[in-house]
Formats: sequence, C-alpha cells, structure tokens
Amino acid sequence: MGEDSFLTLHYRLSDLDGNEHVSTFDLSPATLQMGVGQLAETLEHCLLGLAAGGRHVFELTAEQAFGPHNPRLVERIARSALPPDIELRANSLIEFSSPGGTGGFAGFLREVSETSALFDFNHPLAGKAIRFEVEVIAIL
Repeated sequence: MGEDSFLTLHYRLSDLDGNEHVSTFDLSPATLQMGVGQLAETLEHCLLGLAAGGRHVFELTAEQAFGPHNPRLVERIARSALPPDIELRANSLIEFSSPGGTGGFAGFLREVSETSALFDFNHPLAGKAIRFEVEVIAIL
C-alpha cells in the first residue's frame, strides 16, 4: 500500500484498557484515500506497506497517536457567545462552523452552567496510548 492508495478496511481504535472509541468491525467497512486527511497521519503511517487480507494490531503511545492533551485547548465560553439554537448537553460533542463557513471543528462539552460552557477542543484520544486494529480488505 502506498501513500496515495485507496483502500477498504475495517478498523478499531481503543485505549489500552480496552475501552473502544470507534470500530467498523460490526458495520460496513470504511473506504478512504491515504494522504488526504481522512485518517490521522500517524495511523496512516501504520498502514504503509501492508497488503490486502491481513489483520494487524498496533499499540501507539500518546505521542505517537494523537499527541499530548493540551490544556490551552480547553476553553470556557460564555453562553451568550454561543449560537442560541445549539443544544448544550454535558459530555457531548458539539460541532461548530469556522468563521466564513468554509469548514468546521468540534469540541467536547465537559460542563455547562447558567452562564458558560467548558469545551475541550483536543482530540478525544489526546494524551492516551491507543490500540489501532486494522483489517485491510482491498487496496484500489
């Protein structure tokens, strides 16, 4: 498999305690193109050189996976500064549009009060060692 290959695969991301964060093994497999940001660069690096038909498990440190948790990406935002139609539920992922509407980003809502909401804009697995399990079905 090369750096710009299209591939179909099943994958699972879990922490080293076995808590599963995402898996396609009980769903349809994912089809993606390498090198365009559909999968984290560090996870793509694990796939380079693999052949179709194999199942592999990679254990990555936090630094190898999604990096350390950055406290500067945890931000308290006044409720008055948030869109009025947004549903604020603690322990949920909230999608935001970027200025100009050209893209978007997500923040994990850690807590909400009458006047503010505390968001964590780190990747949910930042600061955690992970297990990346992959079954390559086809390389196109």
